[in-house]
Amino acid sequence: MVAALRLAPLLLLAALAWPPPLDGRPAAPAKPSGRRSDGHVTRARLLGASVQGRRIVVLERGDPDAPAHMLVVGCIHGNEPAGVGIAERLESVPLPSESDLWIVENANPDGVAAGTRTNARGVDLNRNFPWRWRRQGHPGDQHYSGPDALSEPESRQLAGLISKLRPSVSVWFHQPFGLVDESGGSIAVERRYASLVGLSLLRLPRYRGGATDWQNHRFPGTTSFVVELPPGPLAPGATGRHVRALTSLLAGTADHP
Repeated sequence: MVAALRLAPLLLLAALAWPPPLDGRPAAPAKPSGRRSDGHVTRARLLGASVQGRRIVVLERGDPDAPAHMLVVGCIHGNEPAGVGIAERLESVPLPSESDLWIVENANPDGVAAGTRTNARGVDLNRNFPWRWRRQGHPGDQHYSGPDALSEPESRQLAGLISKLRPSVSVWFHQPFGLVDESGGSIAVERRYASLVGLSLLRLPRYRGGATDWQNHRFPGTTSFVVELPPGPLAPGATGRHVRALTSLLAGTADHP
């Protein structure tokens, strides 16, 4: 209970710090419930900066008035960057009508630049979320959880985005196991994705402080899951398969919010 009370202000501040679009124009106000727009937007927002000051950007594409939203995170571990290419491709493909897609290409730019799993302070961002968080390891360990839950700017920004957006589906790319994790949300969604991309659906161990576990428990009814890509660069055609699978899931959010 004490830990939950300590985390509440962090989550509230993160959610309230909703950044304006990078083009400087104010975001369109929400329309009354049930009113649909045929307009399609593409706008980038600055979530914040990494420990070393690199920008972390989220791109929104689609209909802001869609009944549900989907989030794709291309990379959270810096030495697992293959999902960045999938996220980049999503920025230009046609999207289903009445859908809203949010893309974070790279949530750990310092780690990608250094080729390390952790951020610049040596924290595994996927052990830093407030789901059964407990301090694990110490700086220098690959799975160091950080001194406190949401101690890192990168994890705070992601938690704030999810708290504000409440995506019905979130997909997080990792490497190197080549599977779809049964992450605790809708197994039907996870199974469908695995079938579309030709990967096995398996349940990986649960780790304290994980981003997907946090969303699935914090926002029941949503589905956040991990896609483990194979090691190294993606094989020819793999990026296209994942992009088609993601747009198929996105169409599902429009039909069944």
